[in-house]
Amino acid sequence: MIRWREGVVVGEQARWGDAVEVQVRLRAGSTAAPVPQGAAQGVAPEGEVVRALAYASVTGVPAAGDRVLLNTNALDNELGTGGVAMVVALPDRLPSDDESTAAHPEGTGHLVKARYTPLQTMVFGVDEQDSPHHSTLTDADDLAGMPVVAADLHSSLPAVLAGLRVDTPEARVAYLMTDGGALPVAFSRACAALRESGWLEAVISCGQAYGGDLEAVNTFSGLLAARHVVGADVVVVAQGPGNLGTGTTWGFSGVSAGEALNAAALLQGRAIATLRVSGADPRQRHRGISHHSRTAYGRVLNRSADVPVPDLGGHPGMDPGLAQQVARQAEELFAAAPHLVRHDIDLAGMGAALAATPVRLSTMGRGVREDPAAFLAAAAAGRHAASLL
Repeated sequence: MIRWREGVVVGEQARWGDAVEVQVRLRAGSTAAPVPQGAAQGVAPEGEVVRALAYASVTGVPAAGDRVLLNTNALDNELGTGGVAMVVALPDRLPSDDESTAAHPEGTGHLVKARYTPLQTMVFGVDEQDSPHHSTLTDADDLAGMPVVAADLHSSLPAVLAGLRVDTPEARVAYLMTDGGALPVAFSRACAALRESGWLEAVISCGQAYGGDLEAVNTFSGLLAARHVVGADVVVVAQGPGNLGTGTTWGFSGVSAGEALNAAALLQGRAIATLRVSGADPRQRHRGISHHSRTAYGRVLNRSADVPVPDLGGHPGMDPGLAQQVARQAEELFAAAPHLVRHDIDLAGMGAALAATPVRLSTMGRGVREDPAAFLAAAAAGRHAASLL
């Protein structure tokens, strides 16, 4: 089901990369979505102004006064990560072919992503036949021991980088964005800021995800591109913003973290599993070490991998009960999964490192103050990767 609304752009709020955030005044009567009590069913409140996100390479750049067609599924369902309206089209001012291809200076390419959806897009694949990197990647199948850090959540990315940079600030890092969450890389403000600050050498989008510096068909080709095209020292793999979970054992998009590490190990990389840890999540299945980590690394991952365990007990201000819970859960995980190799990580200096990130740290709406363990666990994975360089 798609919920549609129509409105008029009031003004621009922000712009980063290919993304443009605007304010849109909705037209009354333009939706069948639920409305506040007292309003007529199926009629948008007169004059309501909402946040909306457009991708310039898809729709063109919305300007004040433009009529816009919106998909409001995320907005109407009050999704935390992506709770904004999405601009589908500017009906009175469609973008020209030149505008649509401006984000792809090397050509339109032959890879179709978001395939067979109304907004499928053509991208230039790093390893397609016309690519200057095709010959490099034709027979490439070895990562030569390159550390590959996998994480369940997109919000772990800057924290992993912070931990890595404490000891190896000059390391070249590529981020491989899988398609478990957002498909457009441009949805991530963090990616844009981390690239601009020099914390990331390149972003590679794989699977149905698109919009990275390089486009890959899948995780395998993305990892190989990171090593042989970008020349990365380390790769961080995580889904885009907006992961999906159902509260069941297997129904969550973060299983891709285990799949990514299987790929890394198969390609002779050094697989590193970032633990998802929380001391503030109201859902018991995510307290301490999340069941996502226990399933993705204990059951989906079936090859040897390093698991950095943060020394939460030695970190100032940490809840002793949480530290004990994580220690106990870690022991249970390693006992049940002999393919996992434990590495206890000292967190000295990590508080300052996290405070120095060029992006705001937030996971499920909680920052470092509210849930420090979430970011310290990710930073521990980065520190371990640095120790292997």
